[in-house]
Amino acid sequence: MTLGVAVIGTGRFAREHLVALAGLPDVQVTHVVGHDLDRARELAALVPGALATSDAEAAIRDAAVDAVDVCTWTPGHAPWTIAAGRAGKHVHVEKPAALSIADLDAMIAATEGNGTSLMVGQTVRFQPAIADLQRRLARGDIGDPRLLHVSWYTGHVWPEGWRGWQYDAALSGGHPVHNGTHSVDLAVWLMGSRPVEVFTRGLRTWATGTPIPDSFQMQLRFENGSLATLELCYALRQSGELFRRVMLAGTTGTLAHSTADDPGLTSPGHPVPPASVEGALRAQLAHWVDGVQAGTPFLVTTAQARVALRTALAAQRSLVTGAPVSIDHDAPAGNDGLTTGSGR
Repeated sequence: MTLGVAVIGTGRFAREHLVALAGLPDVQVTHVVGHDLDRARELAALVPGALATSDAEAAIRDAAVDAVDVCTWTPGHAPWTIAAGRAGKHVHVEKPAALSIADLDAMIAATEGNGTSLMVGQTVRFQPAIADLQRRLARGDIGDPRLLHVSWYTGHVWPEGWRGWQYDAALSGGHPVHNGTHSVDLAVWLMGSRPVEVFTRGLRTWATGTPIPDSFQMQLRFENGSLATLELCYALRQSGELFRRVMLAGTTGTLAHSTADDPGLTSPGHPVPPASVEGALRAQLAHWVDGVQAGTPFLVTTAQARVALRTALAAQRSLVTGAPVSIDHDAPAGNDGLTTGSGR
């Protein structure tokens, strides 16, 4: 069965989604939706047969559309996911899934609660090196995971390097939510437990002209007593540069990964993705398409996405308040489940 997909969004990541979808068998991109129709036409040209439009509601209702890929700015994730779910469409949404737990719950109700499906695009899980770590962990190579340390340096958050909304916490959720969600989801997945406390400290390193910290550290304590330190720096000068190191210690052994061990040539000013992370977006979207067509579970469940989002929201509050934040993932609806502790 060919899956008809409408892509909502015309930014840089929407372009990457279109290129990946165009390379998948049994997928037809039916619509490219954006408020800038010229930009939508430019991107639609990448996928023959796609219609460029600024009318998202009409695209969602089109009978040729089986599924919707939401790649807008974060404030657009909830309304378009809810609209697509209520129209009976399956949804893939970029990370972070939403700006609040209430919004994510409404997205889940409109999709999974309406007989369709929702997958959040946590791309890191599909990177070859991370997928290999999870395989070795699952087969028992290191026993039970107890300690995780992630160092992640990349470019870039320089003045004018991002668009304005990404600097505005009301629109992006703040840096621990907008970018930190990658590491938080990785920790939730590898540790197999829910974080119950987070403490975040931020720093403007070399990008002192930015209105938000370009670098931050998050310390997580999990329900099972395990710990994680997540160190992120988005201040490398060259966009696309990446250095990442992951160390996971268990009760009987240790797993580690470093992009420094990747083979390949580099050229100053023209970074290329390390082999250990390359191809993740295509693998992620192929997994989503397969899951929709076969009705099989997704690697990223909405329950896990909910845990990662609440933890990232707690990390942002800790960054602002300078205090640890306790997390209650079972808090009733209307309660954000976060309790701010004493400052340090």
